[in-house]
Amino acid sequence: MAIQSVNPVNGKMIKKYSSHTPAQVLKKIGQTHKAWQSWKLTTLQERAACLKNISSVLYKQRDELAKLMALEMGKPLKAGIAEIEKCAVACDYYAQHSEEFLKDEFIKTDASKSFATFEPLGVVLAIMPWNFPFWQVFRFLAPALMAGNCGLLKHASNVPGCALAIENIINEAGLPKFVFQTLLISGEEVASVIENPMIKAVTLTGSTEAGMKVASKAASLIKKTVLELGGSDPYIILEDADLELAATTCVESRLINSGQSCIAAKRFIPVKAIEKEFIALFKEKMLAKVMGDPLEEGTDIGPQARADLRDQLHEQVTKSIEAGAKCIIGGKVPAGKNAFYPPTILTNIKKGMPAFDEELFGPVASIIPAKNEEEAIKIANDSTFGLGAAVFTRDLKRGEGIAKQLDAGSCFINELVKSDPRLPFGGIKQSGYGRELGSFGIREFVNIKTIYVK
Repeated sequence: MAIQSVNPVNGKMIKKYSSHTPAQVLKKIGQTHKAWQSWKLTTLQERAACLKNISSVLYKQRDELAKLMALEMGKPLKAGIAEIEKCAVACDYYAQHSEEFLKDEFIKTDASKSFATFEPLGVVLAIMPWNFPFWQVFRFLAPALMAGNCGLLKHASNVPGCALAIENIINEAGLPKFVFQTLLISGEEVASVIENPMIKAVTLTGSTEAGMKVASKAASLIKKTVLELGGSDPYIILEDADLELAATTCVESRLINSGQSCIAAKRFIPVKAIEKEFIALFKEKMLAKVMGDPLEEGTDIGPQARADLRDQLHEQVTKSIEAGAKCIIGGKVPAGKNAFYPPTILTNIKKGMPAFDEELFGPVASIIPAKNEEEAIKIANDSTFGLGAAVFTRDLKRGEGIAKQLDAGSCFINELVKSDPRLPFGGIKQSGYGRELGSFGIREFVNIKTIYVK
């Protein structure tokens, strides 16, 4: 079976890739398991040197990797460049700090000595999405390699070029052969890979539905999973907020990656006192964004990654409008063979509409006003998702108090939600479990072993 790479700007095929056969997959799993038996014996200093090499390769190939993303999934070049640089920063971060994160932790008991030590698990299968085809992989891979694990990647089927480029980066950086490999397989073949006894854990970033399937399969085999799933992040705008800052930040967050980000702002909850002013500013800034070819300088919004995904998004918008939502900008599918969708704002949103209940994975904003702070918090938490959230207020103490009340894995005050190698990242409820990044992320795929000396 062939995997096709298609340019979402014009629907033209870029390249066909041959899928790996079941026999090839088994061979690759065995190769990476064997590589792990040596890799786990390397020192942290040796692993850190490897990560620094990876960082250097990323910086060297930055522009061509950004172009590859633009072609395969429509990411504007400036965003692609920033993504590659972020991957390099994560590699440098873990190279610098992993010794501190993984050092033995001594615990006072009645023993002469007792401590926890952190040992690698083995080969981790990473199932990754197309929206950040490099960052999603490296935020798992950098800490996993530093912890002494090895990795196999099952990437989204529309970014095979990016998947193979990551394998080439690891090889060019001079890491031992097979410590990381890409599997070109379909989603239906993932279960059999998880079943392989040489696979010790699974990490997935993707939809809630995909997470349920993978978690169920892994749990049936008692294998550890970390899931980063969908989100419908609420942004609360209070009456004392800096509205210029709030509107600018909200638009920037809603349009991250042309709206295709789990942690993009999706539900905007202004309190009634500033509702009209906020909507006017928000609309003005959304209309100022330029949609176009991701390879052209000045493009803010590229196409959606695939035409079918764009069509699903438009169906959610249409159903919301049919249920009473009001579309004040956008909401129309452009003519031609492409996957573009314009910045769109929906108001008059009610519970039961797709724009309230579901994740809208594209440049569509749902504005849901609240009477006051208390109702804003209630609306924000009225969701099956719990990935990120944000609050805009000039009263920082008030903002912190609200942040603690929001059901989310992270909450930002007067700033858009974003991942940072230094901070733990992940969600609750239907947005998943476990954490990536920071000291918490590197300890997800280790055996936390107690050692006790009488």
